[in-house]
Amino acid sequence: MRSPSRDAPEVAGEPSFKDQRVLVTGGTGSIGSAIVEALLTQGPSVVRVLSRDDTKQFDLEQRHRGEPRLRLLIGDVRNRDRLQRAMSGIDLVFHAAAMKHVPACEFNPFEATETNVRGTQNVVEAAIDAGVQKVLTISTDKAVDPSNVMGATKLLAERLMTAAETYKGAAATRFAAVRFGNVIGSRGSIVPLVRGQVARGGPVTITDPDMTRYLMPIGDAVRLCFGAVARMTGGEVFILKMPRVRTGDLVEVLIEAYAPAFGYRADQIAIEVIGARRGEKRDEALMTRDEALSATELEDMYVVNAGTDDQRGGPVRGGQATEPLLTRAELRELLDAAGWLSPEPLPAMG
Repeated sequence: MRSPSRDAPEVAGEPSFKDQRVLVTGGTGSIGSAIVEALLTQGPSVVRVLSRDDTKQFDLEQRHRGEPRLRLLIGDVRNRDRLQRAMSGIDLVFHAAAMKHVPACEFNPFEATETNVRGTQNVVEAAIDAGVQKVLTISTDKAVDPSNVMGATKLLAERLMTAAETYKGAAATRFAAVRFGNVIGSRGSIVPLVRGQVARGGPVTITDPDMTRYLMPIGDAVRLCFGAVARMTGGEVFILKMPRVRTGDLVEVLIEAYAPAFGYRADQIAIEVIGARRGEKRDEALMTRDEALSATELEDMYVVNAGTDDQRGGPVRGGQATEPLLTRAELRELLDAAGWLSPEPLPAMG
């Protein structure tokens, strides 16, 4: 099986983190661990990881055995005192800690609020107190006109982060956010789920084949983070131009790829439509119409609340930010490039 490090993104041309002291909250998760891997190629003096899961920390440590710049800290963003200690002497924070699964947040709304909202405010306050230079929080397209608890709490997290530009007073710390779509292969996502169901001979379950989702490889997610750090002046939300896919097409492409690897024909794998889960939208969006009317469109991303001339491109075309649906051929190419159509796909990320 291919090592996760093989999927570490190229970051040439992105900002250098040489001699920087960096903290990644949630640094053992899918996005967080990819950020950590990419950072370690950029010459930082230290990369601290703050997370709650000691097993995932052990796995991360084993992948980087003997790496003296990697520091693993057990802690929770709900605990402001722990955050303040973790941020001591830090230059840059990537805030990736979150409750991210829609059903878990729907049935545990207060816990989602404590982590995604209170935890983000704790990050803001600890960063100001510690004199951190920049803080970037990881958000989701589900924060756009949210229909579920996870999206609502992530929208509040975005607003807390961007509003911190006023909240901080005379402090020099700068705050911004990035919005992601669905990261290919992340734990609990559709790609590893379908692979496991095909391996068992089916059926493959799908909520609604006509649902559309924005899909992105992990490398693109990290590049967006690094590009946002380079461009941010404070208060922005950066949104990658991500391909949009129909979930029915995605499932059928995956079945065609995986069935022969497990000794089946594609037509032997049944597809069972189970209906939308609680809180799920039929179609996600990159930004609201009001945001699109005032956002800036760059070559590879959109910027909401763009504050300086050097990052202004042009107005969002037509006042909308809807990327075209991928064809099945384009979808196969995207999945193959990300390593998820091989007989032994990359392991699910945290």
